[in-house]
Amino acid sequence: MKYYHNLLIRILLCFIPLSIFYFIFTPLTIYGIYLLLLTYKPVLLGINLFIDQYTFVFVKACIAGSAYYLLWLLALLTKDIKLMTRIKMILAGFSLIYIGNLLRVFILILIALNYNIAWFDLVHMFVWNFIISVYVAFVWIFLVSHYKIDSIPIFSDLKYLYKSIKKH
Repeated sequence: MKYYHNLLIRILLCFIPLSIFYFIFTPLTIYGIYLLLLTYKPVLLGINLFIDQYTFVFVKACIAGSAYYLLWLLALLTKDIKLMTRIKMILAGFSLIYIGNLLRVFILILIALNYNIAWFDLVHMFVWNFIISVYVAFVWIFLVSHYKIDSIPIFSDLKYLYKSIKKH
């Protein structure tokens, strides 16, 4: 019975809206970037960062809320993880995504400031379309390896449910 209770709680937590992740990580990302760029004398107004003649607007893609949400879902939908281990995994994963995202945005802004917008657009599209997805996958693989997780998200629960139904 404990397994079913745990599964229900994990599934219900999956329905936390994506907007919560943007609510939490938008200010963290914007102010983190602002602090990294202090030597450039940035001016921050809402989601707009002004440096010299450039205006950088922090849209949702800059925040990477969907990356945090994906990690959240993977951690919740993986069977046989103790509560404290799950919390540690989520916090470690969020930290890695946050640091990676800050570096991504910081480097892109430096490219725009030191080279030109054409280079910014080229690097931005490559990073956005390829590197970010691979990075989130590597974060998950690292967490699974580090915390010695043997279960497969969703599949392990379905396999367990199937076996328990088959018994009856």
